[in-house]
Amino acid sequence: MKYTQLGRTGLKVSRLVLGTMNFGPQTDEADSHAIMDAALDAGINYFDTANVYGWGPNKGLTEEIVGSWFAKGGERRDKVVLATKVYGNMAAEGDAWPNHDKLSALNIRRAVDASLKRLGTDYIDVYQFHHIDRSTPFEEIWQAIDVLVQQGKILYAGSSNFPGYKIAQANEIAARRGGTIGLVSEQCLYNLAERRAEMEVIPAAQEYGLGVIPWSPLQGGLLGGVLKKEIQGGRRASGRAADTLADPAGRARVQSYEDLLDKHGIEPGEAALAWLLTRPGVTGPIVGPRTAEQLESALRAVELELSDEVLTGLDEIFPGPGPSPEAFAW
Repeated sequence: MKYTQLGRTGLKVSRLVLGTMNFGPQTDEADSHAIMDAALDAGINYFDTANVYGWGPNKGLTEEIVGSWFAKGGERRDKVVLATKVYGNMAAEGDAWPNHDKLSALNIRRAVDASLKRLGTDYIDVYQFHHIDRSTPFEEIWQAIDVLVQQGKILYAGSSNFPGYKIAQANEIAARRGGTIGLVSEQCLYNLAERRAEMEVIPAAQEYGLGVIPWSPLQGGLLGGVLKKEIQGGRRASGRAADTLADPAGRARVQSYEDLLDKHGIEPGEAALAWLLTRPGVTGPIVGPRTAEQLESALRAVELELSDEVLTGLDEIFPGPGPSPEAFAW
């Protein structure tokens, strides 16, 4: 495994991030534990989760599965850089109540204690805001975070799904307050087929020293050889991938992508991850394997070197917006 610093921090993390969103809803506890063991054995030390994972009536289940894995010992917790998230409403379905969600100081205090209990640990390495809160000023958010840092409950704060201007606003207010390191990472939707983050989010993250953690690196399976799997009778596309394939132009683009990689003998999913690892500002993409085989495929991407010919071909098929601000200014 290769490692890098998380943004401007001294924290060293793996170039792949283990996403746990499937643990519980799609992968049972035993298989989830096996995947986490395999990831740790392979050198992946950055694990990402969220308080709402498990979804619906099972919100919090994923953190509990991670916590039961930590409880097995073997220095599992000490070896892992643990990231979780706060924002979503954790009340029972149909029982939403004011202050049970978003980023008020009250909810942050309540949510971090609940996550710590589910995770079976006394600290969280990177505590991430899952979405912007348009109603809570950053002065209040940073006050709450400062208290948690002083209490030893969290070490760093990160963001997820933030626009560039909110990254700037958050860190400027942190700097004015003094004593607050501010955001150190940003999780954003970013992959070959979805490159809008290059216009504002990634430049802002680089300017303020945030590590970029792309989620959905395969665009919901679109970049994982979806057309070949269709022919072979494999899992059908859904969500964003299905939407793209429903458009003839989008389907032709994906076909060109798979043809290019087939010509060079490269697996599409591994190429999509390897491409992200070449991008400026990217710490490492989140991979969310449902099976051990999917994890093995992701691990191969770390060692995959894409030739200039392949990189040029990928840019031709999935062109980015271009440099900021030229991409949108003229």
